[in-house]
Amino acid sequence: MPVPPAASDQAIALLRELGAAEVAHPGGTLLAHLQRVQEQLAAWGARPALQLAGLCHAFYGTDGFPTALLPLERRAELAAAIGAEAEAIVYFYASCDRKATYPTLADADAPFRDRFTGRARIPEPQPRRDIAELSAANELDLARIDPSFREKWGAELLALFTRFRPLLSQRAWSSCHAVLGGSGSPVRSQISPGEAVP
Repeated sequence: MPVPPAASDQAIALLRELGAAEVAHPGGTLLAHLQRVQEQLAAWGARPALQLAGLCHAFYGTDGFPTALLPLERRAELAAAIGAEAEAIVYFYASCDRKATYPTLADADAPFRDRFTGRARIPEPQPRRDIAELSAANELDLARIDPSFREKWGAELLALFTRFRPLLSQRAWSSCHAVLGGSGSPVRSQISPGEAVP
């Protein structure tokens, strides 16, 4: 199901207003990256709220990309543009303490650590699936655009998404395997992909 054009247009207008079109990013600008992530999620058949979250996933910065376009005190502005469900996904993705959360994200009873509050909680299955799918779309865009990123992180990302596989759609998993499956670099013990990217 496609994203309603009005919601996408509002999100892009807000991204432009907050400077995303001027922030350098692999493959061009942050805005271009965000649009590619949304397009990837759409190609995988993600629901509209997740597609909009993909378009806006860097609004509050991330564990790997500290540049925030909007402070957390202004979450209501993003929610007004893309809806409460999509904004909640954006917050969930941005708040993820990756080092603490990623290793056990696919485990139903594993805690999710919020890097903004320092608190841990056990999320429902849908938010776990959303963050896995969005993480895959984000990292695969970088791996496609930047061969050095793929060479450096490809094996670790494939290991990570193999662990996430129970949470990923079949289309997302197929893309992970297609983009990362041929990586010849050894898998390192410490998973830390995307250290400088949203």
